[in-house]
Amino acid sequence: MSEALDDLLDLLDLERVEENIFRGRSRSAIVPRVFGGQVAAQALVAAGRTVPDDRMAHSLHAYFLRMGDPGAPIVYTVDRIRDGRSFTTRRVVAVQHGQPIFHLSASFQTYEEGLEHQADMPPAPDPETLPTAEEALPRHAHLFAHPSVAERMLEARAAVDLRYVSEPPYATAGEPREPRSQVWFRTNGKLADDPLLHVCLATYVSDMTLLDSVLLAHGRGGWAVGDVVGASLDHAMWFHRPFRADEWLLYDQHSPSASGGRGLGQARIYTQDGRLAISVIQEGVVRVPHDR
Repeated sequence: MSEALDDLLDLLDLERVEENIFRGRSRSAIVPRVFGGQVAAQALVAAGRTVPDDRMAHSLHAYFLRMGDPGAPIVYTVDRIRDGRSFTTRRVVAVQHGQPIFHLSASFQTYEEGLEHQADMPPAPDPETLPTAEEALPRHAHLFAHPSVAERMLEARAAVDLRYVSEPPYATAGEPREPRSQVWFRTNGKLADDPLLHVCLATYVSDMTLLDSVLLAHGRGGWAVGDVVGASLDHAMWFHRPFRADEWLLYDQHSPSASGGRGLGQARIYTQDGRLAISVIQEGVVRVPHDR
């Protein structure tokens, strides 16, 4: 296991303050706010720790309410909404400085057999043939708004091996493209067999690139090149089939719409052998700087 992944797992190992109250901390942020994927993953950890082990997370719905302060602890309060025969529902509120910054509802289910079908996995190259972040980011460092951006992005993604299938938005700013983006990802090291851990790590990664497809449609490079101001607004995920976050997952993303200073991203996450593991939808603030 890489040191960066070990640090990330430590970040997700929340302190239990009371039966339904947990406390987490933050890692250094690229921008002066808590990374949305971090708070979503921590909230799901808090919810999962109040659920029986035989119930797996099957969906989450979340709203990002305020910017989080990376220098202050985050308190997660879990509300045990429902414990049914098959389903368990939890609501989590993340609080900093006396104010809610994030709200999550999550549902868990015991395993059962049922109808089975899925959308086919789209074509994508073998992830091992694609450049790593360490290989790709230095090539584009001259495009970034500040010389330190590439180094900070590498540090932020050190726990995850994330590889773009085609050039990311910051590499082709000024050239509108089809609003679709694909990345392969897996953790930089093996994980324990705890299913909740794999779901939480996929949740963490899911907030890294989903709005790329919005930027591509308009030839925008994003915060890295300084031509867009953005932030996550809400996030939803459905976990369809078992998967491992330490094995390659294809994140196939597209944007059907952008308007009103907001952009919508939709995605499907597939295992390398073609099983549809997760569906994701996110809306975020996407503004050009003069709209602020």
